[in-house]
Amino acid sequence: MAFETKKARYGLQNSTFANGMNALGSIFRIQLYGESHGPCVGVVIDGVPPGIPLSPDDFFGDIDRRRPGAKGTTSRREDDIPLILSGWFNGFTTGSPMHLQFSNNDVRSADYEHLRKTPRPGHADFVARTKFAGYEDYRGGGHFSGRLTLPLVAAGVVAKKICAPMTFEARLEEAGGDPAIFPAIEQAVDEGDSIGGLVVCEIDKVPIGLGEPFFNSVESNLAHAIFSIPAVKGIEFGAGFKSTKMKGSQWNDVLADASGKTITNHAGGINGGISNGNPIVFRLAIKPTSSIRKEQRSYDLEKGELSRVVVSGRHDACIALRVPVVVEAVSALVLADFLLLPGACRDDRKGVGNK
Repeated sequence: MAFETKKARYGLQNSTFANGMNALGSIFRIQLYGESHGPCVGVVIDGVPPGIPLSPDDFFGDIDRRRPGAKGTTSRREDDIPLILSGWFNGFTTGSPMHLQFSNNDVRSADYEHLRKTPRPGHADFVARTKFAGYEDYRGGGHFSGRLTLPLVAAGVVAKKICAPMTFEARLEEAGGDPAIFPAIEQAVDEGDSIGGLVVCEIDKVPIGLGEPFFNSVESNLAHAIFSIPAVKGIEFGAGFKSTKMKGSQWNDVLADASGKTITNHAGGINGGISNGNPIVFRLAIKPTSSIRKEQRSYDLEKGELSRVVVSGRHDACIALRVPVVVEAVSALVLADFLLLPGACRDDRKGVGNK
């Protein structure tokens, strides 16, 4: 069947058939799948070197950091136990594609039925319905849900092992513009509203030479991957937008020694798109969660008029609380891919994962 005929048959005149639209990476490559209220979510990871020591227990630290529980997070409770379906044997990676899967059990799909006709303001409901001609799984946000960050975190656990001794640390610096994070979240919860947040990430012990000029620069690949995290709306590296208020004599990072260490780090550890040996530092803006208890207005697609909409279900008042570990994971995915590319800068290890 011809491509255009397929589009017409399935009502996808305004959509596309895109290979790899849920994939990331060149050598270390991941493919996400699943929906929020489907049977499972998961990830297939290609390019994992053989011989990396790995246990199911290795995943739980980062998975627990992503798990809800604090005030302002969803009341949905999932076991989030990783099922390793391939690419792992006798406690080590095998070199074949790795398949990690997580079951969805605590679902309440009825909460989303009424949103078919009144899409949530600020959410992907309307564009998903339009792009996929009404065939999208709308329950819990479907494939657009933050639930898909779980397999991202799991893939990041593997990537961090490849990147060692690099370290990844992300933290929430403020919520709703307030460094007093939990009081700000509590106020939003009491008001039935939501707030965003500012997350900072620092990657240390990065070797010199990762990345390429222009289109495969460290910044461009990191930014591309970071924006795949739901709710991310902005990113800056090093001094970022403050650079516009600085002079060159202030911004320039002075080399302190032959190792590449600089006295300041306004460049955020990257020059010319290439890692310079200093910590890679970036900040990202997380928008407020779209689903809130406050009554809002939306367009009723059945009545053809503006209508009130009240979002029920279980949602995060501040999704930024759970984002830092996802940022670390996605950053590790990008840097692991850089490390495995032919001609990439290597440290003095005797091979990834060797016994």
